[in-house]
Amino acid sequence: MNTQINYLRFILLSVLFFSLSGKPTFAQKTKNTAYLFTYFTGNTGAEEAIRFALSSDGYTYRALNGDQPVISSSVISSTGGVRDPHILRGADGKTFYMVVTDMVSAKGWDSNRAMVLLKSTDLVNWTSSIVNIQKRFPNQENLLRVWAPQTIYDKEAGKYMIYWSMKHGSSPDIIYWAYANKDFTDLETEPKQLFFSPTNGPCIDGDIIFDQGKYHLFYKTEDSEKGIRVAVSDKLKEGYVMRPGTVQQTKDPVEGAGVFKLNNGEGYILMYDVYTKGRYQFTKTKDLKNFTVVDHDVKMNFHPRHGTVLPITTAEVTALLKKWYTGPDVVGSAQSPAIKKNNVVIDTASKKVYLPVKMGTSLKSFDPGFVVFPGMSISPRGPYDFTKGPVKIKIKLPGHEEVIYELSASVDLNPVLNGYYADPEILYSNKTKKYHLYPTSDGFNGWSGTYFKTFSSPDLAEWKDEGVIIDLPKDVSWAKKNAWAPTIAEKKVGDGYKYYYYFTAAQKIGVAVSDDPSGPFKDSGRALIAGKPAGIKGGQEIDPDVFTDPKTGKSYLYWGNGYLAVAALNEDMISIDSATVKVITPDKTFREGTEVFFRNGKYYFLWSQNDTRDADYGVRYGTSDTPTGKISIPENNLILSKDVSQAIYATGHNSVIQVPGKDEWYIVYHRFTRPAGISMGQSAGYNREVCIDKMEFDAAGNIKIVKPTLKGIKLSKK
Repeated sequence: MNTQINYLRFILLSVLFFSLSGKPTFAQKTKNTAYLFTYFTGNTGAEEAIRFALSSDGYTYRALNGDQPVISSSVISSTGGVRDPHILRGADGKTFYMVVTDMVSAKGWDSNRAMVLLKSTDLVNWTSSIVNIQKRFPNQENLLRVWAPQTIYDKEAGKYMIYWSMKHGSSPDIIYWAYANKDFTDLETEPKQLFFSPTNGPCIDGDIIFDQGKYHLFYKTEDSEKGIRVAVSDKLKEGYVMRPGTVQQTKDPVEGAGVFKLNNGEGYILMYDVYTKGRYQFTKTKDLKNFTVVDHDVKMNFHPRHGTVLPITTAEVTALLKKWYTGPDVVGSAQSPAIKKNNVVIDTASKKVYLPVKMGTSLKSFDPGFVVFPGMSISPRGPYDFTKGPVKIKIKLPGHEEVIYELSASVDLNPVLNGYYADPEILYSNKTKKYHLYPTSDGFNGWSGTYFKTFSSPDLAEWKDEGVIIDLPKDVSWAKKNAWAPTIAEKKVGDGYKYYYYFTAAQKIGVAVSDDPSGPFKDSGRALIAGKPAGIKGGQEIDPDVFTDPKTGKSYLYWGNGYLAVAALNEDMISIDSATVKVITPDKTFREGTEVFFRNGKYYFLWSQNDTRDADYGVRYGTSDTPTGKISIPENNLILSKDVSQAIYATGHNSVIQVPGKDEWYIVYHRFTRPAGISMGQSAGYNREVCIDKMEFDAAGNIKIVKPTLKGIKLSKK
């Protein structure tokens, strides 16, 4: 009996001790099984708001609530926007604290004076308070901005310490700290400087991690060594000594460092926002000194900006799933690399899912790789046999009725490239005996891409990424933006070949040269086409096309948006005969994207009608007896256009390829990304995909209507 009483006393004393010390009590030692990522997404409108995502392993994340805000910025903030969310589990193990920058970036980077403090016991319902530093404390007249607050529990003081950066007047950004009050609704002490930079450079985006008895302050600096640096101290609020060097593993600008501990005991993840590239980089470390990039393991269905990750329990995951996750989220989470993820079709009304997969995928035993979180289930689990038709699965989510989805899968060649690309040019290389694709790198707002890639294939079906061949900021002196619509020519020179690559940059046309179709290419050093032809007032100097006349061996360059111009290229292929410049616009339907080829004594001219953002963007054609016109236009000359029945839209800006030695032709073009493009509005015009379909002629040499397909081409036997 005495033994039992003593044991109970021990339990009670232990609970009391750990509660007072801020360490987890026995009741709080619930195993973490997942991760909550809280983030914002950008600098406009609803992008400046708190969003949540979940992960089971710390690497694969799925957005909750359809990547929409989980808390209204207009309700909690003074500016209407919030950024840089940081989330912390309290010392009691069951209360959560979140702090955010109260800011709308459109008002300027020196426009905010406040932060928002939030508190929750279930991660779903939050209370909030605004703390305006300038109004709350004296001597803040010159305060310009209050950025990126974070919270840590001070065990010695038994209080929550908030730390953030502020800039006053012309002074650099400095990291400060203050204690929050008991209710986490205000700051109860005046801000004090936390870190004293030995370089006196600006310091922002602090993140403190306690490891091996020391506090590690990760922060961003803009001094002589720009990037993420680390300062270490034995004490939480003072004594930080800066380590030499930076810890980011990229040369691109970064911000918003966040460190979290992996649930499996394998160390930490240091992540940061590579903000000029619109992506995050994840690195792994065991000692907070050496960092290895693990980006190849990271998958997200959203584009986060400056956020933090918190390990959470199964019960907490369940609450989040119940509130913000649905059946469509589950079937949309397929992670198999064989799936063309941009092209998955989910019909929520009929509960049907279409999974397009890449060439070579076995459909007899295929696992889509659905993400499964603790507290949910899918049955049966993959792999599935799709050769016998659709497969039905049951999905059970917390707080939702069981739902049945019907899955089907098929090998689709279109789109032929994985990702967003447009304006495809194609070449068959006599040197490599392969086909080579040269597209615009797409997916950038306002067509703002700055580099060109190339891809190679032995059969027009399987394409190998050969990498970047021209990066405007690095390789071109006369233009740094708007890398668009290339074309290429192969020329036999002596015992070898030369490749002349014509490209658009900053609405001018340049040329680069290489000995190999996959590069490297060297720019000529100047724009080849920089002004409008005589008599032309509108349009743009873009979309070059190069054509070598098989009758004469002479090469011509075509270009223009709103007009079509042609000029003979000189023998050097990097300059034009200016005396030969001629405007040959075929008719009012001409917009851009010229393609010229020769077949059976005819010169064919193809062009795109309408705007690339228009669902009715399509390809028309005409013919001529010479490579410089006059162009005759046949009836019904619209040969490639949308197919609403297949949800294929904006089929245009093409090139054409003939299989060597055969009268076998294919058209290469771009379309809106499918199925999402048609609902994307104007942005569909820079989220495009490259497709290939067969092009045929009738007995009179007229081009037959091309039917755009999902399956793509059926390769002929050699």
